[in-house]
Amino acid sequence: MHSVTISLHKEIFRSFWPLISLYTVTFLLIITFAGSAHSGQSAIEPPVFRDVSVHDPSILRVNDTFWVIGSHLASAYSTDLIKWTQYTNDGVRNGNKLIPNVTEELSETFAWSKVTGLWAGCFTRLDNGKFYMYYCSCEGSSPLSALGIAVSNNIGGPYTNLKILLRSGMNGTGEDGTRYNANVHPNAIDPHTFFDAQHTLWMVYGSYSGGIYIIKMDPSTGYQLPNQGYGKKLMGGNHGQLEGAFIQYSPHTKYYYLFISFGGLGANDGYNLRVARSKNPDGPYLDPMGNDMINCKATGGDTRGSLAPYGHKLVGNFQFMDENGKATGVGYASPGHNSTIYDSVSNRYFNIMHTRFPGRGEFHQVRVHQMLLNEDEWFVMAPHRYAGENAGPINAESIPGTYAYVDHGRDISGTIKNSQKVTLNRDGTISGAVTGTWEKRDDYRIRMTVGGTVYNGVALRQWDSGLGREVMAVSVMSVSKGNSIWMSRLDAVVNIINSTTYERHLAPYLTIRNEKATFFLEHAGEARIIAYDLSGRKAGILWSGRGIAGQNIVTLNKTSLEPGSFFFTLRHGNSSVTRHIVFP
Repeated sequence: MHSVTISLHKEIFRSFWPLISLYTVTFLLIITFAGSAHSGQSAIEPPVFRDVSVHDPSILRVNDTFWVIGSHLASAYSTDLIKWTQYTNDGVRNGNKLIPNVTEELSETFAWSKVTGLWAGCFTRLDNGKFYMYYCSCEGSSPLSALGIAVSNNIGGPYTNLKILLRSGMNGTGEDGTRYNANVHPNAIDPHTFFDAQHTLWMVYGSYSGGIYIIKMDPSTGYQLPNQGYGKKLMGGNHGQLEGAFIQYSPHTKYYYLFISFGGLGANDGYNLRVARSKNPDGPYLDPMGNDMINCKATGGDTRGSLAPYGHKLVGNFQFMDENGKATGVGYASPGHNSTIYDSVSNRYFNIMHTRFPGRGEFHQVRVHQMLLNEDEWFVMAPHRYAGENAGPINAESIPGTYAYVDHGRDISGTIKNSQKVTLNRDGTISGAVTGTWEKRDDYRIRMTVGGTVYNGVALRQWDSGLGREVMAVSVMSVSKGNSIWMSRLDAVVNIINSTTYERHLAPYLTIRNEKATFFLEHAGEARIIAYDLSGRKAGILWSGRGIAGQNIVTLNKTSLEPGSFFFTLRHGNSSVTRHIVFP
């Protein structure tokens, strides 16, 4: 419950107004710094994050634990997607717990790629109960790569190599029996294996070069089925900058969602995450604008700009700014190479990606964001990292206020987009850096129209780790433009509710008795309750002191008040709320 609430009972003033001694007047003022105290979504406990570095994280749930593996044999695990433990991060060398004798175990792979290194991999568990690691090694300056498979009885290893599945980059005949052509054929890296709704096993893979391919696999061995060559192309070609394919099936929409990272992975190279969808695991995949992703490839030597019109852009470079225009510390540079997971227990989707950060060079960490389906059946990503929140019914009056606003656009660029300030007004209009309209749709869905473009998405309460408090957050996307807008609440919103509503939504968190005022503070600090007469003259300070974070119950000093009408104001830091009280 991260809000400020004042409750004053008429009984404080009964000696002044005997005419109302037979009944009680109660009023509540709620300043919500982050969503609403009565929004229907449960309050978020201040999270304790524990972060890890795993580039290109691919996720697998094993019982109650989430595991990720990435490039360079880095791996980590978590039971809550908030506090992570690094499992391996010592590189591709002997002694790594995943493949302890890796240089010998994968000697054939390294001989082909001419480097002792591993790029993005993935974990899979087959019906036999064993764990399979799909790995890849790439020379780097060319698509000379090998993609293979190893097996273990335990998710944490040790893994034993089985075989190389696919090779690429050869000066000669490729896997499909034709001469290898890097503009057409895939770079055999970045594997992701998954079961479709009919329990058919697939592997999607590829990077730059000839694009993204998908191939059917044997669920009993983990190998590809015979006579498929490289499989079926889904998108890309001519060295277009896209990679890190991941496919997520949604039991809610019956769509398969293909996630792809566009651009380069360096801090200044514009990595950004996009998605398309299909009713079939092997496509065709279409973006929100109806573009078939098979046409998404480099043309005329333009390996970036020719790709930009394709895909729904979920997230790119951004930085949230506070009300004074200073960076809050929440922002990403080149976020991408994600994996996703649907948690059937909590009925939530999660996006797991690595990201760099504005002004911090190539340093990177894993970040997890909740994904939600909008009314167009497209995913939107919650603007803040996952902290245990769950979307649920919210009241429309908890949404209006001033927000940090980021339009992720459609560009592939290293430019960091700083947020601008906009206000969602109570009359359904939007003002500030952009103008338009907004409306609450159902329990937590929201629609915005900005510049004539309709955006559908969600509103939910999240933890803002930059401001250190719970906030209302909004994430919407346009099916006509394929861009995403993220918004994070900056100000406090005033809600007035009657005692019946109060008891229904807030009890048993607050108690009102006689001359006591009960209120909530987001942070500990100095606070005052001040009375003003109708001319604006200060009539007295009813209470002044240091409040604690959370619930405060204080005794009011009413001796300075005369009978009449007053404005009562609670002040805390830069925030305040005022209520005009008229007594008979």
